[in-house]
Formats: sequence, structure tokens, C-alpha cells
Amino acid sequence: MGDRWQIEVDRAVCIGSGMCVNHAPEAFALDAARQSHPRTAQTDANEPALAAAEGCPVEAIMITLSPTGEPVFPPEE
Repeated sequence: MGDRWQIEVDRAVCIGSGMCVNHAPEAFALDAARQSHPRTAQTDANEPALAAAEGCPVEAIMITLSPTGEPVFPPEE
């Protein structure tokens, strides 16, 4: 893929299902309140992180291209 991604989790939306951690444990973790957060703010583009965003039951994960901010997920409609 070659791109760099900025990953954010909307903690007001996150329900702590843990699906993101199951898909991409290297990219996401749950805190003591069972809220998801990215392990690092930026990462190389990778399929597990994208699968985690796509699999989030409440679409709390946003991925954008760094540094342009162009949406990766959810895609612009």
C-alpha cells in the first residue's frame, strides 16, 4: 500500500465491543473503561487496520491519509 494513515476512534461512539482488537491487535487496544484507542496515531497503511474499521459495529473508527487528511474509511459518499 505504501501510504501513511492517521487513525482515530470516536470514543463518544465506541461501545467497547473489542472487534477492532480482534482484527488488528497491533493497531488497537482497549483501555480500562473498555474504550478503543489506536496504539499509535499514525501507521503504515495495512489490511488489518482497515478490516477493523470496516468491522466496527458502530463505525467509531476513522482512517485518513497522512498528511492530506483524505478519507480512507469511512469513504466519502
